[in-house]
Amino acid sequence: MPKKDCMPKILIIEDDAAFCQMLQKFLTKNGFDVDTSFTAQDAKIKFKATAYNVVLTDLRLPNYDGLELLSEILAINPKTQVIVMTGYAAVGTAVNAMKKGAYDYISKPFTPDEILMQINSALSERRQEQTVKPRAKNSTASQGQSKGIVAGTSEASKKLQEYIKLVAPTDMSVLITGESGTGKEVTAKAIHDNSQRKDFSFVAVDCGAIPKEIATSEFFGHIKGSFTGAVDDKIGHFEAANGGTLFLDEIGNLSYENQIQLLRALQERKIKRVGSTKEIPVDVRIITATNEDLTAAVEKGTFREDLYHRINEFSVEIPSLEDRFEDLLLFADYFLAKANKALNKNIKGFSEEVLDIFKQYHWPGNLRELQNVIKRAVLLSAGDYVAKEALPKEVFKVKEIIADTEDFSKADYEKDQIVKALKKSNFNKSKAAKLLQITRKTLYNKINHYNLDL
Repeated sequence: MPKKDCMPKILIIEDDAAFCQMLQKFLTKNGFDVDTSFTAQDAKIKFKATAYNVVLTDLRLPNYDGLELLSEILAINPKTQVIVMTGYAAVGTAVNAMKKGAYDYISKPFTPDEILMQINSALSERRQEQTVKPRAKNSTASQGQSKGIVAGTSEASKKLQEYIKLVAPTDMSVLITGESGTGKEVTAKAIHDNSQRKDFSFVAVDCGAIPKEIATSEFFGHIKGSFTGAVDDKIGHFEAANGGTLFLDEIGNLSYENQIQLLRALQERKIKRVGSTKEIPVDVRIITATNEDLTAAVEKGTFREDLYHRINEFSVEIPSLEDRFEDLLLFADYFLAKANKALNKNIKGFSEEVLDIFKQYHWPGNLRELQNVIKRAVLLSAGDYVAKEALPKEVFKVKEIIADTEDFSKADYEKDQIVKALKKSNFNKSKAAKLLQITRKTLYNKINHYNLDL
């Protein structure tokens, strides 16, 4: 155990005493010197007396403006890394916090490992003597999306890149569809970064995480005293994204009432804060995403047809990882580098056994599952390479289950994979071999072995 004066010093500012003490206990066990404050006033006293490496703070504190507290902290010590915690899907406020110098933000509820990774990443940047600056945040609903996008070399990935380059320079509303975990927010961010709005905010909102009762306030903001709990004026997501891009993830989860409000804002390009009569003009580009069938929702009457057409001027379908299996190892290397940086480790690569397991697994959770598996494996790895012992047990199971079923033998499975690969590559055998991660000669041998009539 390192001496206490050598431990990184952390201050937690949180009015939920039980949560605060639980977090303090966890971080102390992981080698940090942790102080806690339940009020902003107490935090200011402690911060002036002690040089903290990292501050974890909730922006919603009783009787105090969290953004003002952030400014005061950074005025005293601009190299302190401030991580904002929010449990209200307050993306707009969190974006403002990063503009004012916060290192990053994390949405409650979060796992202990997630906050630990955030802290280690913040400390790593501090050790490199980088000053605190705004950073692009990865989603309120989903963890670990990247700042950039891995282009990929498969036909599906190339087609996706062509669509991004085609639609990005326009102001068209884009609807992104695809399975869960395929990287819809990463694609939305890539469209923003290649647009004329790239110098303005990209605000990501998980519509499924916003309770119906506060959705109006979250989207359009409110003025002080407009309802119980409105202790300060607050800007909404539309104002936060003014001039830039507003990304609405899982838009199909919005209530019918909220859909009407959203449609009105998109048509009029004006919003009113809750409790105010003043109209505020807004200039935002809307990108939406869903893993549901919105056309079916329109037919059922649960999603407005006029809103559907408003948000669907251009549609982009994100391919599943299975549909761009040729890019698997490219994505794996990318997530390895990302995990190394987040965990302050230097794992060089994957063992051959691990690569074989990756190729055999069907990745139902797509890129998100791949990233999570690699991040966990990097955390557990002690050597230079990720070994199979560091992988979760579910990645070993799927093919064994398929091979053991009475109606689907291992040979049947292999034939099925070959046929799928050939169809995906328009029966180009060289491309199909790449998808299957085998040589062209091996593919020909297997086609002859199984007497496939192609």
